[in-house]
Amino acid sequence: MSLLTERPIELDALIAAVSSEAHGAVALFIGTVRNENDGRLVNGIEYSAYDAMAERELGRIMAEASQLFGVRVALQHRLGYLRVGESSVVIAAAHAHRAAALDGLRHMLEALKLRVPIWKREHYVDGTREWVDPTVASTEAAR
Repeated sequence: MSLLTERPIELDALIAAVSSEAHGAVALFIGTVRNENDGRLVNGIEYSAYDAMAERELGRIMAEASQLFGVRVALQHRLGYLRVGESSVVIAAAHAHRAAALDGLRHMLEALKLRVPIWKREHYVDGTREWVDPTVASTEAAR
């Protein structure tokens, strides 16, 4: 399963990739394109990446989560133009217990925002476009 994709994310495939009879908890994060950011109406978002470096760093982050929390993980991030409501990133983490699954999922999400070279440019209803710093959005949203 590719970590970066220009196709819609297949949620069932990600769940299947982490599920097993030993895992009583599967935690999911589904990030979607919202229609507003900082008071500006959004039509969509364009995602781009340094593919090789992004995939390598995503692999490291997934390995870290597995080692630190004992979780089985899967992740996909969209590239290209996405409309409001489309899924941009899906992370799945499974463990025998919910706390570890949720902790592993959160670790992956926060590390992705800080370390992975994926950039987003918002397209606004007024016709303008602007690059958004994911580390700033992640820090403010965590509060």
